[in-house]
Amino acid sequence: MDRFHLLLTALSLILILTVLRSLRQERIRVEHSVSWLFGGMLLLVLSLFPGLLSRFAAWLGLEGAPLAILLLALVVFVGIFYRQSRAISELKDMNITLTQRLAIVEFELRSRDEAGS
Repeated sequence: MDRFHLLLTALSLILILTVLRSLRQERIRVEHSVSWLFGGMLLLVLSLFPGLLSRFAAWLGLEGAPLAILLLALVVFVGIFYRQSRAISELKDMNITLTQRLAIVEFELRSRDEAGS
């Protein structure tokens, strides 16, 4: 195995172990970890089976395996970042709705206190 595949194997194992450790310490939610684990496993499989990576590069019309892995990593991570952006946007919208509901409840409580005094 050449240096490129050894480095790719090491990096994919580091990614997988980091995600699993974060899961264990509850720093990342399970639904968010699936994408990262998928990306790490994909990189690991491609690093362990260089023939797959070479065929993938040839199928894409790329000159070498490193360029194919770079393209694949870019696509996977852009997908993960897009998914995370959607989750952040949804949380922001939920936060706005919650803030508005809280303001309404506070207004109603103040109105009741003023009417009762």
